[in-house]
Amino acid sequence: MTKPPLTLYLAAPRGFCAGVDRAIKIVEMALEKWGAPVYVRHEIVHNKYVVDGLRDKGAVFVEELEDCPDDRPVIFSAHGVPKSVPAAAAKREMIYVDATCPLVSKVHIEAARHHENGLQMIMIGHEGHPETIGTMGQLPEGEVLLVETVADVATVEVRDPERLAFVTQTTLSVDDTIDIVEALKARFPKIVGPHKEDICYATTNRQEAVKAMAPKCDAMLVVGAPNSSNSKRLVEVGSKAGCGYSQLVQRAPDIDWRSLDGIASVGITAGASAPEELINEVIDAFRDRYEVTVEMVETAVENVEFKVPRVLRVPA
Repeated sequence: MTKPPLTLYLAAPRGFCAGVDRAIKIVEMALEKWGAPVYVRHEIVHNKYVVDGLRDKGAVFVEELEDCPDDRPVIFSAHGVPKSVPAAAAKREMIYVDATCPLVSKVHIEAARHHENGLQMIMIGHEGHPETIGTMGQLPEGEVLLVETVADVATVEVRDPERLAFVTQTTLSVDDTIDIVEALKARFPKIVGPHKEDICYATTNRQEAVKAMAPKCDAMLVVGAPNSSNSKRLVEVGSKAGCGYSQLVQRAPDIDWRSLDGIASVGITAGASAPEELINEVIDAFRDRYEVTVEMVETAVENVEFKVPRVLRVPA
């Protein structure tokens, strides 16, 4: 039986960003340097396939520092941690390696600088996300107020409307964040912000590729984890940019084929913590069912690389 024809539009850039790449490398190099087990506080990145692969190599994933023994190295995830966590590790004289993405660390430094200048911070982010917890945990309690939506801006209670600054989570929707920033500036005209919102280059680039791809597609699949903020934002961006069916899938077996009945084109992208193997797995699943033509939709070229911490670059 002949397979129906299908055009697959493949977003570029997609998948791993430099911060995720660095975080995974940190765990692998720590295992090489100190042997197993190496402890990791929280998922190093939000992807089950990646976490399971590192677990197989000897990484032990825990929720809190208390779950780690004193005599084994511990790694802090790419999302960043509150200041209290490395302080507790130092107090216990543990070997620890901070895998926080340098672009998240930049937001931490920004927040600390504004605090030193006597400004109260407003953070645009998602409540309960590890990155939000980590950034808010850089300053004393009450010094960072969280807003998630434009509606939150109207009700947030600040100490002094004349002395405020804002930062943002790095994995938000660019368009939604612009609306929240506008609302903050309208209510607090003197609020200080970064020269450019803190949303990272990789999040922005992946969203731009989806916007370019979405109008061409009958459906769009985002390969990523359900707890990955940047992956969920890609699904939303795809829907808003004109793609009728936009869905998050972790792996090829998660694809809902019945929803794709009768389609002629599918866009495929991946969140910043999804490896290329999983994207290839999805493409292969389509090849099994369709006569596939692949077209690349490239909106940017990424060549960013972040160094791993010095402790991993020197011999044990």
